[in-house]
Amino acid sequence: MRNLLHDMNPAVKFLAVTAAMLALAIFFNPWTPLLFFISVVVLQLLFSQINWKLWSLFMLPFVLGAFGYLWTTIVFAAETGGTVIWSSFGFDVTDKQWALALSLSFRVLAFSSLSLLFALTTDPVRFVMSLMQQLKLSPKLAYGVLVGYQFLPVLKDEFFQIQQAHRLRGAATEKYWWQRLLNIRRIIIPMLAGAVRKAERSAFAMEARGFTGEARTEFYRPVHTGRLDIVMILVLLAVLAGSCAGGVMLSDL
Repeated sequence: MRNLLHDMNPAVKFLAVTAAMLALAIFFNPWTPLLFFISVVVLQLLFSQINWKLWSLFMLPFVLGAFGYLWTTIVFAAETGGTVIWSSFGFDVTDKQWALALSLSFRVLAFSSLSLLFALTTDPVRFVMSLMQQLKLSPKLAYGVLVGYQFLPVLKDEFFQIQQAHRLRGAATEKYWWQRLLNIRRIIIPMLAGAVRKAERSAFAMEARGFTGEARTEFYRPVHTGRLDIVMILVLLAVLAGSCAGGVMLSDL
């Protein structure tokens, strides 16, 4: 029960999440994205084993961004008319400005929570394999993305190794963040050179193992679709329909 979102076919989940985002963009009232955001959090509580500390850490920038949308829209919105509901420091906030600000802020929360639901419940390797099997993505592109993903931890380790080498040589003595930002090129250039060498070795290795980039009908790791995907899509559609209907009803009150 707690693994249903993790066990879904990643390609099907990707299509469902994309369709939900497109459908959510049609409704521009503040209540539909709020209800959908709450529903997505409940779905994750019921059908996933997400690390909530990690989820909160990833969600924090989006919450700050939503707050930024809220106050900047209220202060700088070009929306005119409506009833003044609050006035202070020479600013008059109308109900239309408030509704627009809430709509934009809740949209940020809804879209970001849905994106995190997909990212935190999807295995990248299964996702790439499902893109090839269900969505017929080119193997050249799919395996290229997969190899690049596998090299991310290696590049992270190299970044710290180059930093330590610079400190041992006395080259990394910057005290201020802007000095570190300007001197980041000393790290980027060797990392780019190392990435080119790794890409070349990976290309030779794949060619030596007979990889031609041609589409195949058999895979070493098959990813199937089943009743679980249908059930979860129906659940997501029910959540989306309920959020849209509830948002419209609350907007009419």
